[in-house]
Amino acid sequence: MESNQHNDLEPSKDDLPLRANTNHILVRHYVLDLSVDFQTEVIGGSIVLFLEPCKRADRTEEFDSASPSQKGSRNSLNVYESEKAKEITTSHGPEIMVLQGNKNVPCEDVSKDFTLILDCCDLSVSKVEEVNVCTVSQLRELLKVDHVATDSSQDSFGLVQRLISIPSARWRQQQDLYLQCSRAQAASQTEPLLFHTDQWSLQIRKKGVCSPHAFPRTLRIWYETKPTGGSVRWTKDQDGRCCVYTMGSPINNRALFPCQEPPVAMSTWRARVKAPCEYTVLMSGENQDVPLPDETGFLHWDYYVTMPMPASTFTIAVGKWQEVKSLLCNSEEGKSEVPCTKLDHRNFDYSGSWPENQSSKKQSPHNKEEDSKTDEETFCAHVDYPCRFTHKASVTQVVIPHRVFAPSCHLNKAESILLPLLPFCLAAAYSVLGTHPFSRLDVLIVPSGFSSLGMASPHIIFLSQSVLAGDRILCGTRLCHEIAHSWFGLAIGARDWTEEWISEGFATYLEAVFWAKIQQSKMGTAENEEQKQLKALLHWRRLKDELENSEEELQVLRPNKDTTGEVSESGASIVKHALNPGKPFMQVHYLKDFLQMFLDTFPALQRQGLTLECVYSNWLDTPGVPKWLGEASSTWSHSPPVTQVTQEVVKWMHLSCGARKGTKRKRARPKVIFKESKWLNLIYKEERKWVYGPSYSSPKHHRDTSALIQILQLNPWQLVLLLEFLLEENELSASCLSLLQTTYKLRNQDAEVKHRWCELVIKHKYASAYRDVEDFLFHDQAMGVYLYGELMVQEDGRQQALARRCLSAIRDDMDQSARKIVEEMIL
Repeated sequence: MESNQHNDLEPSKDDLPLRANTNHILVRHYVLDLSVDFQTEVIGGSIVLFLEPCKRADRTEEFDSASPSQKGSRNSLNVYESEKAKEITTSHGPEIMVLQGNKNVPCEDVSKDFTLILDCCDLSVSKVEEVNVCTVSQLRELLKVDHVATDSSQDSFGLVQRLISIPSARWRQQQDLYLQCSRAQAASQTEPLLFHTDQWSLQIRKKGVCSPHAFPRTLRIWYETKPTGGSVRWTKDQDGRCCVYTMGSPINNRALFPCQEPPVAMSTWRARVKAPCEYTVLMSGENQDVPLPDETGFLHWDYYVTMPMPASTFTIAVGKWQEVKSLLCNSEEGKSEVPCTKLDHRNFDYSGSWPENQSSKKQSPHNKEEDSKTDEETFCAHVDYPCRFTHKASVTQVVIPHRVFAPSCHLNKAESILLPLLPFCLAAAYSVLGTHPFSRLDVLIVPSGFSSLGMASPHIIFLSQSVLAGDRILCGTRLCHEIAHSWFGLAIGARDWTEEWISEGFATYLEAVFWAKIQQSKMGTAENEEQKQLKALLHWRRLKDELENSEEELQVLRPNKDTTGEVSESGASIVKHALNPGKPFMQVHYLKDFLQMFLDTFPALQRQGLTLECVYSNWLDTPGVPKWLGEASSTWSHSPPVTQVTQEVVKWMHLSCGARKGTKRKRARPKVIFKESKWLNLIYKEERKWVYGPSYSSPKHHRDTSALIQILQLNPWQLVLLLEFLLEENELSASCLSLLQTTYKLRNQDAEVKHRWCELVIKHKYASAYRDVEDFLFHDQAMGVYLYGELMVQEDGRQQALARRCLSAIRDDMDQSARKIVEEMIL
């Protein structure tokens, strides 16, 4: 049951508490058995946790024996907020604990009882029970135990510890035993488990158990999600059919299942999901599952992972998705690869469908150790799991097996644009970073209300429908960006949530590197480098805009200095600004941890004055951008692609000036004021001759739009820059805007170009193109939030009515954070 939610810890409305006591005990494996109900919009079932006390958890016994005045109430939590660390003690008053038999009893003195604290939110927990793993005969055989020990609880401790410690070479056996244990009966003749839920946590204890080492090692929790829970999104796809998916919420998965949220809590998992037979279940599992029907007509989908990952990486999407069929396996490019249906990262000794849930029925769970190892010198420094980097077949796999799913209305675009790009992006990533960390990849086009262009999880990427429009550059670079997250953000993650955007910096950099690799066959090295400089200039301009519109506290790595991200004795902490709905729309990306290694590798740089302290001072611990970077970035403005754009700006400004009617003032040359144009005076004379010819001095000729006799072909990045430059101009005529749209076919360009076009339309109140703005707000919700603000700030009645009309039409389909931001702008 839930109680006293109004008294829960709320250090700041924007800060997110992490309550799990990960310094005391860790979840090593989850087994989920869930059903999806689209009528009630509820996911319900059970989750089994396999626990291991931390080696340093013996400190807990000392903590538990401390006096109440020393440690505060049972629910006290040390968190760090503001400029310094401080303890915040919360009291829930007379609590009600819940027995596994659902009988409410008054909470007794629990000052000496150990409490397992799990992160959760918006979950209805009905029962928590201890699982008797001693009844699993194959697990007992693992320890070669011929009889039941006198102390069966201690016997179960040893069994679970041995199960957790099975070496990765026997991962199949371990997975099978985890599954068998999860189905074992509840322990009897033991003290029942008590549990309590508040706004941010599930707390479980066993009367008389005073340390994590004596706490039960296997628990089963029965629960249901709530339709309003923030971890999953119940909505309709672009075909109007029901679907649900994890949406990358600020609270991650704690409204999907009780878990340990901090990134240090690494675990494996296995999940069985029951859904109606017409639905497809996609998950972030290693295997490509083939579902099995049950007696009710539903399908069971089984997924699992053997690589320990944070609970936040667990991903699910259930909908009437359709697979985009590929001919890539038969293409010339794929001839060197094993057919997609046969590929796998562990010796390729089973089919790509890999229905592991049935494998245990067909063969003994005791499999021989995996072979095909690389040279003995090859090793990794991570914890033991079946690592792809130690198998030759995986190390040489340039393109991993991949699939694309989409609603039926987007199948053709996904087939013509997205699917052909995937193998090139995967191959480019391999050429730069080497072995793919994950064995396969699904890509799903998610509903229009998705809040970003893409989101990467292990083995699955969500993409917005916005990437399917226009030129392939946006789709390709976004794919490259999300694939880069396989290395930076997933296989390698931030130490804690205060460094959550470190991976974003790597992915942003690598997307340009990967895309340059793909473009090598189409352009020379020099041209490729010029395009990278063009992209760098766009990133630089965007960063400057974000800095101008971001709070200073969001521009530093650790807003609370040394206390940021610190944890209490139990492992609990808070995440600054995690619940700030505006944070995803004002992201200042930064890098940090690689700096020390970089300087250690190249010590000469330190002798030249580049020190870690200097970088921290200039970049990470103070807001704004160092002045020298702004000066250095000016070189990007002089690259040939940018020069072409700046020349086009002058042409369009001449045209806009010449098209204006009804004024008798002297027509001087147009005042071009965009920021990168100071040096354009040198080319002005040649430009006006180019545009208007020798008769430039004739005033009548200024009004002749047909004089614009030549327009350069610009790629999407150049178009974005052109429109950004034009956005800095105070005036553009309606006829100029009309010709601009028809010349470059802006309505058919990618979402980045269309976004700038909509900004121009709004700024200059070009009513003939308001329909373009409306379409963008409907179909490109991942990028539309900023436009709502522009529509309102213009203080134009027609534009404000347009904003309100669009919000009213799509409010129910919008991402929660995006909707909150827009409502604050409009309502």
